[in-house]
Parts: sequence; C-alpha cells; structure tokens
Amino acid sequence: MFTKGSRYEKMETYTVTMSDGRKATAVRLPLPSDAAPMGYYRMKVGQRLDHVAYAYLGDATAFWRLCDANGTIVPDTLAARDLVGIPPKV
Repeated sequence: MFTKGSRYEKMETYTVTMSDGRKATAVRLPLPSDAAPMGYYRMKVGQRLDHVAYAYLGDATAFWRLCDANGTIVPDTLAARDLVGIPPKV
C-alpha cells in the first residue's frame, strides 16, 4: 500500500466505519524517534527539506526522518524553523 522506505511502510492498518456506514482502511501515525539529533542545520531562505534530507541522509524522500527527529509530523512546520535537527543515519 505504501512505497518502500515510506514512514508508513511497516505500520499496521485498521478498519474504520464512517458515520454513513462506509468502511475505510487507516494507518496509525508512527511515533517520532527518541534518538538525539547528531547535530543541527540552519535552513537557508527558500531551501526545502528534501534538499537537506539528501545532503545529510543521502535520500531526498527521507525528509520525514527530519520531521520525526524534530517532533513534528507536518513538514511545512519544520521547514519554517531556523534550525533543523539532523537524525543519525541508519
């Protein structure tokens, strides 16, 4: 259901019954990592998280790991910060 490497790839799904009786498959949000950042990066004007993820994690699609390391699930919230914690490589 999710692409390889996605933060949701290994999460369990469950079924939700909507108020109109339709059923939908849902996935729980993953818990953020408690690993301490290995350092911090000062964002530049106009810079995107996928650029930072590629530079420090070697994978532009791993921007979600930056979100996890900084305690947010919303990438735009993190991109608006001056400092972004960089998680350890796995």
